[in-house]
Amino acid sequence: MNRVSTPIEVRYQETDQMGVVYHANYLVWFEIGRTKFIENLGLRYAEMEEHNVVSPVVDAQVSFKKPIRYGEGATVEAWVESYDGLRTVYGYSILNQHGEIAVSGTTKHVIVNKETFRPLSLRRTFPEWHNAYMRQIKGDF
Repeated sequence: MNRVSTPIEVRYQETDQMGVVYHANYLVWFEIGRTKFIENLGLRYAEMEEHNVVSPVVDAQVSFKKPIRYGEGATVEAWVESYDGLRTVYGYSILNQHGEIAVSGTTKHVIVNKETFRPLSLRRTFPEWHNAYMRQIKGDF
């Protein structure tokens, strides 16, 4: 499975009173990782938006294993966990500065028309995305 790693600088405003990254910020980090993963495939979310299409999160799972604190380094890894032509599940690991998994999770996405929120087939609407994701699932990268 092709994973793309993106370094994250832990900023003070991302932490709580204990100096630990506030849990909701990990979803932001997932998005940073997912965007870099997609860019690594040669694709752009902006391309979808130019066609009046968006890709909302329909499910998110997050598992917290170790805290990450202000001043520490972190890395988010992102990959395609599963894809069926309609739904894409991205997997994530957030590693602390020692390379240990601090947070893991998934987000499930569909694409929809921005005006109606009616679901669309990624396979038919953006065949280049479909082909790139199929190569990821098959390990042909």
